[in-house]
Amino acid sequence: MTSVLHILLTSMLVLTSVVRSQTPPTTGTKNTPEVSAPTAPQPAKDRDTEDCACESQVLPEALAIVNALRITRQDVERATSEAVSQLQRQVIDARKRELDLQINSKLLTIEAKRRGFTTLKLLEQEVVAKVKEPTEAEIQTFYDQNKARIQANFKDAREDVRQYLRDQRQREEAKKLADRLRQTIETKVKTTENTPPRNEVERARLLATVNGERITSGDVEDSLKPIVFGVQERVYKLRKDELDLNINDTLLVQEAQKRKITTSALLDAEVKPKTITEQDARTFYAQNKDRVSGEFDQTKESIIRYLQQLEVRAAERTFVEKLRAGAVIQIFLTAPESPVFSIQTADQPSMGNERAPVTIVEFTDYQCPSCAATQPTLERLVKEYGDQVRLVARDFPLSQHTDALKAAEAAEAAREQGKYWEYAAILMRNQTALSPAKLKDYASEISLDREMFDKALESGKFAAQIQRDIEDGTKLGIEGTPTVFINGRRVSDRTYDALKENIEAALKDPQPKRSANGGRRTF
Repeated sequence: MTSVLHILLTSMLVLTSVVRSQTPPTTGTKNTPEVSAPTAPQPAKDRDTEDCACESQVLPEALAIVNALRITRQDVERATSEAVSQLQRQVIDARKRELDLQINSKLLTIEAKRRGFTTLKLLEQEVVAKVKEPTEAEIQTFYDQNKARIQANFKDAREDVRQYLRDQRQREEAKKLADRLRQTIETKVKTTENTPPRNEVERARLLATVNGERITSGDVEDSLKPIVFGVQERVYKLRKDELDLNINDTLLVQEAQKRKITTSALLDAEVKPKTITEQDARTFYAQNKDRVSGEFDQTKESIIRYLQQLEVRAAERTFVEKLRAGAVIQIFLTAPESPVFSIQTADQPSMGNERAPVTIVEFTDYQCPSCAATQPTLERLVKEYGDQVRLVARDFPLSQHTDALKAAEAAEAAREQGKYWEYAAILMRNQTALSPAKLKDYASEISLDREMFDKALESGKFAAQIQRDIEDGTKLGIEGTPTVFINGRRVSDRTYDALKENIEAALKDPQPKRSANGGRRTF
């Protein structure tokens, strides 16, 4: 069962809880009276923290105080330490791989330059062109061998299996290419020790040279910044979610004690979810029919259970928010701060003063509804701040959006004629109609030179430029769109108020950096 129904049923097991249970424990440190500030900070420890070097903060002993009762670091770590260790292991593993990746990257650049074309062209010739497409028999065999893990019927899984097998073959060919280049281009690995540097001296530690070009420990750590920050954000969310559960449980215990009843009785009295009817299930089914596998009679009970679970969560949330509003809560767990990433902004579509102290860089996808929703907010802020803020657009068409790549090329073709923003606005308004024919029609709407535009679109004139944006975005750890940076810091909350708050902070402490490459603007 690969439909949305299967996804919904699975998600029932992982829905974000509002409270841990109806009978949270009444003993333990989180229910011990505490009226003072948190005790002196102690480092959070697990078996991988030292090697990971990716903790965003030293966790205080008390992570929150709720009506004079404290929730400790240990309360949260008991439930999150294993998941945190697994996340931080990703950084440790990435650090082990990064030196080889940097060596291979330099090898590709050197060889491509020797042949007189781009690294993309080199990979197309030496990797992509040499990979044979998986046959139907190979796809079927892989599916049969892994059916239990795939959990989808063959028809639905076929394309994913094909792409997986193709990617595997490309990786094998890429390794062969790297091995060949190491034999022809002088490559020296000075040390296999790749521990995180603790200071500037250790950052300068030489790890390898490729054709005389140095790769240092600092180079490796700088490349790992996106991975480290991504893990920090996920670790923070794990801890914050667990801390919220602890806060909610504590409030329930306190309220139940005040009323002299059990927490179970309290929830029974206060949490009154709406009862899901068959009509509710029919409405849901009708709205999702094209993604639900099976007729309504077959799926009705599962849909009702899922919708009822949502109602319970909503009712619990309403009650807990009421308890929170009447409580005195101090939280000492803080979100990680984004590092300042170096992002090239030269030769990119921009709006606003080029010398503005604040630059917003948005990686966007013309088929992405969230991008369309965010764009007016970004443009509004540029207008409001005048010469103080500049907006730079970069492309990151997602693989699941089949028309986004060509749309990005079309936008560049429009920029060539000085009408990028007008054309991009049309694309955002017509995200479900971005076929090549439509892209050409839109060019006529804003009176572009059609012969020039059509030639650029059909020839793939700007394909390499879009690929450069994709490669840069990948290096920055971008996984979805829109992704927004303000003066090089990644901003997760894209609401108007949050973006404005980040702009104000950047105006107080602007951190633009100049690259050594001709003084071109980077952040």
